[in-house]
Amino acid sequence: VDIGRLSGLKGISISGNSATIGALTTHAMVAAAQGLPAGLTEAAGMIGDPQVRNRGTVGGNLAHADPASDLPTVLVALGATINLVGPSGNRSVAAGDFFIDLFFTALGEDELVASVDVPLDSAGSAYAKLFNPASRYAIVGACAKVSVANGGCSASYVAVVGVTAKATAAPSVGAALVGKALTAENIAAAAAQVANDLGDDVMGDIHASADYRRAMAPVYVERALSKAASRAG
Repeated sequence: VDIGRLSGLKGISISGNSATIGALTTHAMVAAAQGLPAGLTEAAGMIGDPQVRNRGTVGGNLAHADPASDLPTVLVALGATINLVGPSGNRSVAAGDFFIDLFFTALGEDELVASVDVPLDSAGSAYAKLFNPASRYAIVGACAKVSVANGGCSASYVAVVGVTAKATAAPSVGAALVGKALTAENIAAAAAQVANDLGDDVMGDIHASADYRRAMAPVYVERALSKAASRAG
């Protein structure tokens, strides 16, 4: 069944402090969009190759929930909401609650992803990843969202991908950075706290061992935080 011509599920609209992205919106459309958080457009532009970005859709990406996929992690860090539709009606699920385990989500068997709501504010965001050179999937990736007030970090949200079985929030990183000046030293120290959020089930495979992924996680969290901080305000 090809749902690609259902125009009501495609497109990006911005209203007030929120952007709604239809499930059939392609990665290329997100990457080229104006007004979306920089971390989101950045991540969409890193997905696969041009063929994948022009055919792959936001809804398909989220429903598949590959542990090495970019968008789930970005939406968790940005505090997005995923809107679902089924015969029992519509419901919305926070991105942080949508991704449950390896290829497993909160999506019911009789539901489909209809759209995603992404908050818009003055926070800076960024995405950084160590990609597989063949597939462009993330071996390790990180998205950061940083808000600035009075010369310091007032809020910070981070999530990582490729390291565990699902997009994983890293609240220890934000907690270590809030209230501090966004210096290189403080950012590096906060990024190191991601180790507290990874748990014991870090993935290892033919592309990278669990130890390597664990070692690279703070490196890419630091890169995402640094770039997000430079965009904040």
